Amino acid sequence: MSTLKLDTIASRDGTESTDVTNVINGSAKAWVNFNGTGTVAINESFNVSSITDLGTGYYTVTFTNSLEDGYYAVALSHKYTDSGTTSSIVANRYHDTTELGSRFSIALRHVNGNQYDSYMVTAAVFR
Repeated sequence: MSTLKLDTIASRDGTESTDVTNVINGSAKAWVNFNGTGTVAINESFNVSSITDLGTGYYTVTFTNSLEDGYYAVALSHKYTDSGTTSSIVANRYHDTTELGSRFSIALRHVNGNQYDSYMVTAAVFR
């Protein structure tokens, strides 16, 4: 196996460049957009192998390639219905002792405490 050692990555024409540290530490390590109602299904993803429906408003996202550990950030958003209706549902990442770097779980909860499925759920993982 070969190793490239670089300080900067630049576009072919040289008009744009970035420090390699930005690519290694600043890029999403995984992301997913999935249908969270009915039979859950991934619409598009990077480094996500599957979504598991754990019940109303609960999902587990499993990585294709595990991260080193569970110390990563997840940015979540959702669209409650396909009609564009907004709702005051809270999206949370929650842990269990088995998650580590291989997966994370999502809970979608209305402010009244009830669990809800959402039409579209998105998550981006950064480490």
